[in-house]
Amino acid sequence: MKMVFLHTTCFWLTFVSVLVPLFLLKLARKLKNQNRNKFPPSPPKLPIIGNFHQFGEPLHRSLWELSKQYGPVILLHLGNVPTVVISSAEAAKEVLKTHDLDLCSRPPSVGIRRLSYNYLDISFAPYGEYWREIRKVCVLELFSVNRVQSFGTSRAGEVAAMIDSISESAVSNTPVDISRKLLSLTEQIIFKVAFGMTDKREQLGNFETIIFEAIDMLSSFSATDYFPGVGWIIDRLTGLHGRLEKSFHDLDNFYQKIIDEHLDTRRLKSGHEDIIDVLLKLEREGLHSVHLTKDHIKAILMDLFLAGVETSAATLNWAMTELVRNPESMKKVQEEIRSYVGNKGKVEEVDLDHFPYHKMVVKETLRLYTPLPLLLPRQSMHHCKIHGYDILPETRVFINAFAIARDPKYWEKPDEFFPERFIDNSMDFRGQSFEFLPFGGGRRGCPGIHMGLSTVDLALANLLYSFDWELPKGMKKEDINMDESSGLALHKKSALHLVPIKYMY
Repeated sequence: MKMVFLHTTCFWLTFVSVLVPLFLLKLARKLKNQNRNKFPPSPPKLPIIGNFHQFGEPLHRSLWELSKQYGPVILLHLGNVPTVVISSAEAAKEVLKTHDLDLCSRPPSVGIRRLSYNYLDISFAPYGEYWREIRKVCVLELFSVNRVQSFGTSRAGEVAAMIDSISESAVSNTPVDISRKLLSLTEQIIFKVAFGMTDKREQLGNFETIIFEAIDMLSSFSATDYFPGVGWIIDRLTGLHGRLEKSFHDLDNFYQKIIDEHLDTRRLKSGHEDIIDVLLKLEREGLHSVHLTKDHIKAILMDLFLAGVETSAATLNWAMTELVRNPESMKKVQEEIRSYVGNKGKVEEVDLDHFPYHKMVVKETLRLYTPLPLLLPRQSMHHCKIHGYDILPETRVFINAFAIARDPKYWEKPDEFFPERFIDNSMDFRGQSFEFLPFGGGRRGCPGIHMGLSTVDLALANLLYSFDWELPKGMKKEDINMDESSGLALHKKSALHLVPIKYMY
């Protein structure tokens, strides 16, 4: 018995004498490597939750305040996830240009989760062959300038329908919920462009409820994203997992029903191809290295609706809000449009290039109210340095485009609505001017920029041509609520109600 005890004791002494030095050596190396790295400044964090307790609403403003205190590149710990927030044009340039390839992937579980489906939205797909080929399809086949122009008839028809609807309220001087009208407009345009129809919407279920539930899920907090391994328990207890499953199950069924209708040989086609027609044609022809499937088609439709409906409507809503608050700008842009269009009765897309001040109004709106204030998150694939700080692999990176666009370092009187700032200003909003990033930049720049701008330009010009606008009786411009909502897109927290006065041309 004594011999067994001695053998056991010797075994454990040997075991400990070998493992402990190895453990200490590994720990020393880890600490040495950490000491070698220069990480961005970081606010004090709490155990487990990290820096979540320092977040307020809206999130982009909360992060902006932290950047004012800790610098343009800060490191946050969100649960188990290291996250870097960028709040300067110089650092954004390093992310989007210098180190674009190192930082162009997406976090694995952010946004549209795979759940039980086999497809992944292109905006949230990790960097790789799949993403490159599907993006190529979007850029070359769906959102090219020529393709977007081919959808002009659909846009014009839906804008005209909105103007007719508002005209009915103008007869009785009844206030109109502009926010609701604009959201309905962008939804109808994308519905028509993607599916080639609007009149059969009621037969296809409550699509509006489905799409906005999906948008809500997209911008919701998921514990699984920040506490891998245990977060799923919280998501199930809060009901988020079930809502997410149902939301994208409903979308999947909806898209499948529409695709099946397009495959029906008895279907009567309109004169123009819609997006599903184009994608089904590409599937048959197999022209790309990634062979398109029905799941790929659903992924692209997901991207189109979730990215396109809210952002265009929000931009139009903010533009109308600021013009009502700035009567001189309103008068100037209306005179520009009306003097050119005359008594034609509507603004057409061919007219838009003749409205330089109108373009400045749109630019200034995009600057003040960046559609996605925090550009969709990136994830580092390799070690790199941003602003002299080490960014380790698998670090999330957010660019606070809202903060950059309101930084007095780049903009004079940045919080004022002043379209004239763009006179003789060649600043580009397509990702080359890093002080101004409404559509992101680099490999992950928005592929649907032409589609979104075409809708915003045409709709806003017709609203300004067709009506003069007044606030409801007893309301002053100072009473307009300018609070921003929290979410993926930058919305007004409260709806905008205006009284339309029909313009007599």
